[in-house]
Amino acid sequence: MFLMETKRIAIVFIGAILNAIALNFFFISAHVYASGFTGISQILATVFSEYLGIQLASTGIILFILNIPVAILGWLMVGKGFTIYSFLSVLATSIFLEVLPIVTLSEDIMLNAVFGGVIAGVGIGITLKWGASTGGSDIIAMILSRLKDKPIGSYLMLINGLIIVIAGLLNEPENALYTLVGLYVSTRVIDGIHTRHEKVTAMIVTKKADELQQAIHDTMVRGITILPVKGAYTKEDKHMLYLVITRYELYDLERIIHEVDENAFTNVIETAGVYGFFRKNE
Repeated sequence: MFLMETKRIAIVFIGAILNAIALNFFFISAHVYASGFTGISQILATVFSEYLGIQLASTGIILFILNIPVAILGWLMVGKGFTIYSFLSVLATSIFLEVLPIVTLSEDIMLNAVFGGVIAGVGIGITLKWGASTGGSDIIAMILSRLKDKPIGSYLMLINGLIIVIAGLLNEPENALYTLVGLYVSTRVIDGIHTRHEKVTAMIVTKKADELQQAIHDTMVRGITILPVKGAYTKEDKHMLYLVITRYELYDLERIIHEVDENAFTNVIETAGVYGFFRKNE
């Protein structure tokens, strides 16, 4: 358990470094904007410094301030473990943004958009894969998704769409197009590292159905269907737990299964759509 958590923290810090490199080495100098609250922080920093002439705060400090109320909401409505690691990711990113200098490696805005998108995508992808997020819009989208029972992607798309429009208004229209290129590249990289599907279905065959069901419900708010099954080779009676989760919860599910029954057989498949009742109300 200690080793797993140490690896998780290390991955969060690596992801934060990569996000900071993408911003300070590629995006900021080219006026290309990242996704989510990071992009919003860039926009606010640009407005304060270039349009209002106020050197109020840098992108890193604004990013940290914006995520404080989001972290409180996440703690109350999403989950303590996920929120802690997500806020740790935000804190580390903010620190690295302040420590690393803002440099211009290339004057070509396309190169900045593509390489920045790749590096940011790797940082976000490995962070998601290990059960955290880069905070901000991810947590807001999860909360809205649970309240309205609509896909997380639709809320993220709305936030990123506003960032693209504002990028064109603050700079040249082509900056909006290059921001779109950067977002597309980072999204494709994230999909390759983690999963492009918002929801996945897990089928878990185990001898410890009751213990596993309780451990899952202690961590996440999800309905579970339990079916009796029999092994074809051993002829042993077992149970299969069938549940649908979001991609943000996949790491926690894998950890729970390993802790409760490391001999359990688990099949995780991508879920294109869910119809009917999805959430389990507390």
